[in-house]
Amino acid sequence: MIDQFKQAFQDEARELLTELESALLELDQNRGDLELVGRAFRALHTIKGSGAMFGFEDIAGFAHNLESAFDQLRKGELAVTGDLINLSLAAGDQIKTMLDAPAGLSAEARERSARILADLRRFTGPAESHSDAAAAVHPEPLPAEPASPSGSSPDPSSEWVIHFRPGPDLLVNGTNPLNLLRELRELGPLRVQVDIAGIPPLREMDPERCYAGWDMLLKTAAGREAIQDIFIFVEDDCELKIEAAAGNAAQAYAPVAATARREPGNIRAGREAAGGSSIRVSADKLDQLVNLVGELVTVQARLSELSVRRDDPDILAISEEVDRLTAELRENSMRIRMLPLRNTFERFRRLVHDLSAELHKPADLVIEGADTELDKTVIDQLNDPLVHLIRNGVDHGIETPEARRAAGKNPTATIRLSAHHSGAQVLIRVSDDGRGLDVPAVRARSIEQGLIGASDEIPESELFSLILTPGFSTARQVTDVSGRGVGMDVVRRNVEALRGSIEIGNRPGVGMAVTLRLPLTLAIIDGLLVRVGHAHFVLPLANSLECVELTREDVQAVHGNHLARVRGETIPYIRLSEFFRMEAPPREREQIMVVETEDGHYGLVVDEVLGNHQTVIKSLGRIYRDVQTVSGATILGNGTVALILDPYRLVQSAVQAAHLRNRPESGRSGRQQSSNSSDSNRQHPTRTTRSHERTTL
Repeated sequence: MIDQFKQAFQDEARELLTELESALLELDQNRGDLELVGRAFRALHTIKGSGAMFGFEDIAGFAHNLESAFDQLRKGELAVTGDLINLSLAAGDQIKTMLDAPAGLSAEARERSARILADLRRFTGPAESHSDAAAAVHPEPLPAEPASPSGSSPDPSSEWVIHFRPGPDLLVNGTNPLNLLRELRELGPLRVQVDIAGIPPLREMDPERCYAGWDMLLKTAAGREAIQDIFIFVEDDCELKIEAAAGNAAQAYAPVAATARREPGNIRAGREAAGGSSIRVSADKLDQLVNLVGELVTVQARLSELSVRRDDPDILAISEEVDRLTAELRENSMRIRMLPLRNTFERFRRLVHDLSAELHKPADLVIEGADTELDKTVIDQLNDPLVHLIRNGVDHGIETPEARRAAGKNPTATIRLSAHHSGAQVLIRVSDDGRGLDVPAVRARSIEQGLIGASDEIPESELFSLILTPGFSTARQVTDVSGRGVGMDVVRRNVEALRGSIEIGNRPGVGMAVTLRLPLTLAIIDGLLVRVGHAHFVLPLANSLECVELTREDVQAVHGNHLARVRGETIPYIRLSEFFRMEAPPREREQIMVVETEDGHYGLVVDEVLGNHQTVIKSLGRIYRDVQTVSGATILGNGTVALILDPYRLVQSAVQAAHLRNRPESGRSGRQQSSNSSDSNRQHPTRTTRSHERTTL
């Protein structure tokens, strides 16, 4: 049990370190903002106090020294400088190292801690002795009625009434309530009244259970958040109320007799008053829940199929009820896994800050759409691709300050990280306002590596896709940041593993943008089931707009061109039977599913639209990993398999195929020769995709 709560401290401490890092990076841009200083101070204060509570003495002592520096910043005794911020960031990294090594630091790590504290002493003055730091973390035992501090302590500006009732299992979980009271006393003068009404007779008492409660009056300049932070690791197992004192609260701050004992089920009482409650759940448990829901959806589809065949009203009624409950369960389980991208995006402020300093290229990170939600499984795999894209933007994309001034630009560059929804997908874009891609250099390097022939004429979009191949780099000098031709191929590999795609946009002299097109979830989606010949396909419902009829007369009216008039708009369409080279006889009447893509509205011609379908996404396996137009498969109620189509990639692939057909022969000969090599074909992502479509579909 103790190990469980130590793990809870480690998880919470990592979140606090993220908050500390965010506050420090914002403080670097707004060095006069005392609220940011307060945010950093509160994070360090909580790490220190809770670390001591759970036995992380080295973390508590280290954080205490850093906290003292920020206390001086709050009081105006110390100025915010770039060196102090960089040192504080390094100290935060060191605390992370301590968290990851609970068994003890290596000699090298201990030396690093000593160097950081020695550098910190240059700003704050002589370091506290070990006994002083320990006393700050573990003060002397708390008197029942401590006297108010006197002397040079600042006069607190407000009073707070704190009602604290620990849960009965608080001691079993390794928490000492007196340590929390000591933490409160550090914020200011504290008056305490103990509630012993809940203590049972001695013969009924369990020595491992906590029966006492406390009502306190605290005078402090700190706000409610600083007080609540002290209880952050025990709020799941206590009753906590923090209220601003009013009137004669100093005389009546402990109404213990009228306070009812809480039942074990009431948790986070303090948070609920602020408008919500939450619990921490293992990601593995969420994954298991979604997997079970997916299996339930598949079984429900079989039940629906059976009820239709049996034509039994009782079975049909049960099937409809199970269908409704399954749909609600599916929606709720998927919402649980959807998280905003904010925490992921904010993490990259530090990366841009460090790269800017290392490469002497001032740059700011601008974040847009951070509240866009995405499946946690997808978010967890986004870190590496975004790291490589941002590093590439700072190193290759943006110019030196001198070059930017000469070009009439702001010497401080901008890296923009944005996200927004597009149907059943999320688009994440990393862009910069630098020099853009050097098209001649990319082309020359592609020819040098044998990716294209010297006489090939290919569109820029296809040329830019070559920078995603392994080993491709236009840099002639290897540095600590780049030049070895690794990075962009990692982006491609990880994004394709998520069934996503990559688009590269370029404006020479203005900047470059890389867009990752990712599915909202990798588990379950709402889809439309359609039939083409004897095959079944699923289209994501979020991309599907409407269904219209296509007759032979409609085809003849446009002279056989793949165009249709829908609500006054002429839209191109793709006949799926032709695209997948299926042997299907012509039909008098077909259906056009109008889908929405980034390039506008397109039609997908099918034989029949069968209706809505809750689709559990199954992977096709490694052999089909390069089939870009299919994002997975699902099992239907009758046990057959239906492929899940990606409308955007389907349209993109059809447009590229049409472009190749219309390309002059002279422009294709060199390309065909260069594709004879299996190695070259394997390195070319666009060409590989088309090859697999021909052979497997």
